[in-house]
Amino acid sequence: MQQKKRFQKQHTLVLISLAAFLLLVLVPKSILAQSGKKSTPVAVIFDTDIGPDYDDVGALAILHALADSGECKILATIASNKHQRIASVLDVINTYFNRPDLPVGVVRSDAVNMVAPQKWDSLIVANYSHDLLSNDQAEDATALYRKILARQPDKTVTIVTVGFLTNMANLLQSKPDKFSPLDGKTLVGKKVIQLVCMAGRFDNEMGGFKEFNVVMDAVSARLAFDNWPTPIIFSGFEIGVRIHTGIPIANSQFIHSPVKDVFALSIPLDPNDADGRMSWDETAVLVAVRGYKKYFDVAHGKIICNSNGSNGWDKYGKRDSYLIQKMPVPQIEKILDDLIMHQPAK
Repeated sequence: MQQKKRFQKQHTLVLISLAAFLLLVLVPKSILAQSGKKSTPVAVIFDTDIGPDYDDVGALAILHALADSGECKILATIASNKHQRIASVLDVINTYFNRPDLPVGVVRSDAVNMVAPQKWDSLIVANYSHDLLSNDQAEDATALYRKILARQPDKTVTIVTVGFLTNMANLLQSKPDKFSPLDGKTLVGKKVIQLVCMAGRFDNEMGGFKEFNVVMDAVSARLAFDNWPTPIIFSGFEIGVRIHTGIPIANSQFIHSPVKDVFALSIPLDPNDADGRMSWDETAVLVAVRGYKKYFDVAHGKIICNSNGSNGWDKYGKRDSYLIQKMPVPQIEKILDDLIMHQPAK
């Protein structure tokens, strides 16, 4: 009797092992991928105008939270705005999340120069640890892009832009150098798998709407969107304007947090932020790392970027897509707020 039970147990274990093997071999990878589990972290370059608005701070906090959970690897944080404290601001947040050596790049060419109107940038630079005391100590944005991309495996890098398209235009126009014999457009096409971009407006009310990230450097935006060699996913103005975040961290008991300080200082200064700050940039980062399918639907086509900074949409295009709200707003707000509340990994 004992031998019979032992045989049945061994037989069951063999069947379980065989089933697991057949699952791995026979089930298409596309189906396994839909489970939400990623075999390797998403390699991300974060490009930001951090300063004119403070949703960039929430977006960067989310990116660090997703990196701490193993969902992504941050390759660099790069600024498309060249205000005098921008390198220090990025270094403050990276250092707070225990990534003090994360590469920081700053645009060197003609570019937008805008500081934070709420003065939160000077607040956190004065009160938190950082090594980059000026933009001169940061790397040139275009050179940093080329150096990082050249070192990555083909078709593995996701670039997420939540600011002006200045660096994207400069990268596309860059020449071969010591990092790569390829010109910029060829290098991007070889190394980048997708661009996720908070820019433009794509709902029925867009008309002649000029979205901030596009119109502030419309020349670069048009050059970048006309020539970008990989798929682009757009999180448009109409997505983030409905989603409000930041109240939980602003009201939290955290004692030493630059993310809390930014939201706690800034939210009371604008009546429009009574329910939290509109969350344009956070949605772009979420989609860049986790994909859109759980949270949004998409429409396919191709962006039309006009010279005056407004945009249209070619529904017959093939390269691009824009997000359409699917998950109820309160539910996605909770997801984003929970990530923004993330504290540095020990």
